[in-house]
Amino acid sequence: MHTTTKPTFWQRSGVHNWFLKKEAGVTETSSMTPDLVYKYIIEKFKESVTELSFADRIIFYHEYIICFSPPDYNKFMDNNRGIFSLIIKESVKAFYTILQEHRQKGKKVTASANKWVFRFVSHPDYEKGDKSFIGKLLPGNNVQQKEENLRVTFIPRQTGIAQTFDIADEILKDFTFYSDGYYEIPWNEGLVLGDVNDPKVPRYLARLEATLPDKKFAGKKLEYLIKDDIITVAGIDEQPDQRAVFRVPSEWVSSPHLSIRYDKVADKFFVASFGEKTIVNENEVGNSTRDVPIWTELPMNSRIVLNGIVSINIFKV
Repeated sequence: MHTTTKPTFWQRSGVHNWFLKKEAGVTETSSMTPDLVYKYIIEKFKESVTELSFADRIIFYHEYIICFSPPDYNKFMDNNRGIFSLIIKESVKAFYTILQEHRQKGKKVTASANKWVFRFVSHPDYEKGDKSFIGKLLPGNNVQQKEENLRVTFIPRQTGIAQTFDIADEILKDFTFYSDGYYEIPWNEGLVLGDVNDPKVPRYLARLEATLPDKKFAGKKLEYLIKDDIITVAGIDEQPDQRAVFRVPSEWVSSPHLSIRYDKVADKFFVASFGEKTIVNENEVGNSTRDVPIWTELPMNSRIVLNGIVSINIFKV
């Protein structure tokens, strides 16, 4: 029987053999430490200044995506929860010190965004000790950057040699993003960190992404960021701009169709269906009423199909 294996991220990037070749005499690096991560972020900030600045303008990345192997990421979160926020705070302090030096030399420090964004992520193809970096001028998925390739700098533990190459933005889907690995700090034109006790972690609990059959939505998806512990998904009969309501403009969605609830203690999502038909991961969810909802667990990356037509996926942010 012939079996096929899904190609890895590195194989699809065309650099698999170069990266993961075990060279003779190369020893494994020590385990990932907060100091190593801090120095890595500062190094990438300095590189962005060198690569992006021109004339007398100092330009730099505002978003920093730092990727580890799942074991390294989990080690930070399990044994050193909260350490990422401290690393970020010290990193931004160092950024401002470097920018102050450029400003004192008469250079014009140009901010591309009104905030700093840090994302700590993992990738299933990474081994312990591997790390990579992706930088963006403007945080978030703006249209301009979606049309361009991103540059990733990857350092495999086998060689310890950094290599930079382009990847398509869609390949970011291969990375695992965590809501507890996302941090923001407002930009300060005075180049000082100020009285920030902790980097701001957005209250978004998850992201919903809906695909509609209507022609006007062809090739497009509707997105909704969950920031309330309980929300309602409803159709075109629901009044727009209501709080905690994801209004899906389709006649195939009932009003209301379902509720999604976040349980803080269990750190899980649950769904209750009120519409004609709701299927979660190919299993039909029984109907209930808003007064007496019957909750069914809703794992991350689940696919919800409403009345066999409208598809909604739930992702971490």
